[in-house]
Amino acid sequence: MGAEGSMVMDETVMAAAMDTWLVETPDDEILLSIYDEYINGTTYEKNLETFGKVSYDAPASISIYTDSFEDKEAVSQCIENYNKTVDEDSRISYTDYVELLTSSLTSIVDVISYVLIAFVAVSLIVSCIMIGIITHISVMERTKEIGILRAMGASKRNISEVFNAETFLIGLCAGVLGIAISALLTIPINAVLQSLLGATNLSVSLPINYAVVLIVLSMIITVIGGLLPAKKAAKKDPVIALRTE
Repeated sequence: MGAEGSMVMDETVMAAAMDTWLVETPDDEILLSIYDEYINGTTYEKNLETFGKVSYDAPASISIYTDSFEDKEAVSQCIENYNKTVDEDSRISYTDYVELLTSSLTSIVDVISYVLIAFVAVSLIVSCIMIGIITHISVMERTKEIGILRAMGASKRNISEVFNAETFLIGLCAGVLGIAISALLTIPINAVLQSLLGATNLSVSLPINYAVVLIVLSMIITVIGGLLPAKKAAKKDPVIALRTE
């Protein structure tokens, strides 16, 4: 019993002595080395980082904040120029979060543009059907006119060309008008996007080549929509057409 009390007393005294020594020891390096060897099991440098010690000679990372996009581009260019002059191990790797955000926004804008183009394509198909219906109604209402033209010597081909020319002009005007309205709508859309996102270099626009393609498609589709009614008009009997009221 006495031996056990003496053992407990010795351990208590030893613990108290260790506490006193740790408090009175001014050298943090010794404490960190003890922590490294007996307690944590990690590296000495890792322990320094855990305790918040910063090495100005070998920083792990540096965060750079700029006041404008021009300054950001200048910093990126400086880093790129530096990386070109050193070997691969000494190069600086960096992440441009603004560029990543801008790329994401650009991707979103591209998706929106493709969706709008899809809507335009659907509207062109619908317009093709409507042009066919309108041309058919026009043929029905102008049956007597067709008969007069045939009586004056117009051929079936001439009659078809009259209606095809009309549908061609309708498609041209519709395509130009649609592109003009789209171009005007991009102005308030860009203003809203730039106001919400604070990015002056972000804008939505319809490329010229796309605009030309859409106008050509509009003309082709309207002409295709009017082919069947025009062919039907050309086949009308002049005698029956002249009797039509």
